[in-house]
Amino acid sequence: MKLEPLLTRFDELADAPERIPALRKVILAYLLHAAVNSSDAITRAATLREAHEVRRRELFKSASRKAVQIVPDVTDEDLPPSLSDIPPALFDRLGNVTSIEKGLSQIQRTKPGNYPLVVTAEARSSSDSFDFEGAATIIPLVSSTGHGDASLKRLHYQEGRYAVGNILAVVKPICPDSLRARFIYEYLSAFKEELLVSRMVGTANVSLTVNKLKEVPVPMVSGPVLSRIDELMALCDRLEAQQQERETRHAALARAALARFAEAPTPANLQFLFHPSYSISPADLRKSILTLAVQGKLVPQDPNDEPAQAAVAKIEKEREQLIATKQFRRSQLPGPIGEGPFDIPETWVWMHLGNAMLNVTDGFHSTPKIVESGVRYVTAKHVKPGLIDFDSCLYVSEDDFKEIASKTRPRRGDVLVVNIGAGSGLASIIEADFEFAFKNVAILNRSEAVDSKFLFNYLVFKRDDIFEEQTRGGAQPFLSLGLIRQIPFPLPPLAEQRRIVVKVQQLVALVDALEIQLAASRAIAAKLLDAIPLKGFSRYSS
Repeated sequence: MKLEPLLTRFDELADAPERIPALRKVILAYLLHAAVNSSDAITRAATLREAHEVRRRELFKSASRKAVQIVPDVTDEDLPPSLSDIPPALFDRLGNVTSIEKGLSQIQRTKPGNYPLVVTAEARSSSDSFDFEGAATIIPLVSSTGHGDASLKRLHYQEGRYAVGNILAVVKPICPDSLRARFIYEYLSAFKEELLVSRMVGTANVSLTVNKLKEVPVPMVSGPVLSRIDELMALCDRLEAQQQERETRHAALARAALARFAEAPTPANLQFLFHPSYSISPADLRKSILTLAVQGKLVPQDPNDEPAQAAVAKIEKEREQLIATKQFRRSQLPGPIGEGPFDIPETWVWMHLGNAMLNVTDGFHSTPKIVESGVRYVTAKHVKPGLIDFDSCLYVSEDDFKEIASKTRPRRGDVLVVNIGAGSGLASIIEADFEFAFKNVAILNRSEAVDSKFLFNYLVFKRDDIFEEQTRGGAQPFLSLGLIRQIPFPLPPLAEQRRIVVKVQQLVALVDALEIQLAASRAIAAKLLDAIPLKGFSRYSS
């Protein structure tokens, strides 16, 4: 395989910026194999190793033996799988060709100043003094993801004068004219999982040691290959810079595009939002659709619709029947709402959710006895986004079910809302015709004047924007029935509710379809790299 066809499709990678590290790895693997295929590869590597040995001997005279100790030769077992077909004779150990020192700065105690302070984060801090000078690869010695997990998110390349945190190692070539620090950085970054993460040790505090770093195999390449690597890595650098600039520019375009959609939320304008120039996520679009829906901006109002006040009267009439039969207490109703949190059409009405529902209640307050068969028992874990997982439910007895059945019975079209735990605020419409018991979820008994899907869409919108702020309980979030009843709810005429539901379904389905197209486009760029083997390349010709 040749590298040039890949480079001619460079622009396609703009749709998959996260793949640039993979591109760097492909380039390095290709060019390293190209060096192997050179007729004088072994001779060149031997010459480089001899030059490093001479330099080490010179350092023995002026530095401690520990800093320049010789590490044994590389074997087949030391090489990463993607480079395993390269002869070990073309490699040396990192400890033989570089100096490796731990950083000297205690990061939290370092005084800010004019010199960069390299830390584990991508951005540099600053220091009032410097401890190192000259180009170097800087490697974190601690896991990026913390307790018990071996990982390295990034390495650093640094030039000039700088300080380094004491949880990082500074790797500088001892013969920088023949083995450049930038090459070492690119090589170790591309193969960091195989070369560095695999050498991390420890169970709780996973880390790298300087001695483990010294064992890492480094290819002995020079001349045209290094120059070509520099050229192509610079190309990758420019691609990353262009993508960052594009993201900044597209943020402004995205705001303008969303404003256009808000003014005219049509399928045509939704497709316009998916133009490659706008970095708008499908999640943002779904949220925008729901926002327009609950604000009365998604479909036009129809003066022939029965007004929302008529729906309010129906709800109150149905509730009076529940009060008369002692299935509901008037004291549970919230007071008047006043103004809502945003403007709605004149034909709509703001209500507290507790007044818009026939009842808002919960299930068991203590854990019932589980039996082999009986009435299905739904808990918070069974409520998924938009559905209830009845298949994994356990069962309670008929007698235990009667305890909560006296308060309420779930009906098709009612809505469950998780009110305790991490899923607080998660809602689902009841589509089942059978009865079931429940705990740690609230049930919203719905009047026929409220469309169940409109209510569900509003609860999805509300959870994103408000539910998380209203939950109480720290480590165990809790949405009390009182809080749920106090949630402001915009009630449109019933006919408009149904038009809104149809429009939301239409637009969300379009988002889903466009999202699949977007994912397919990005997958092409990803497959372009994933399909390339990292060994067995054909000979490279410059």
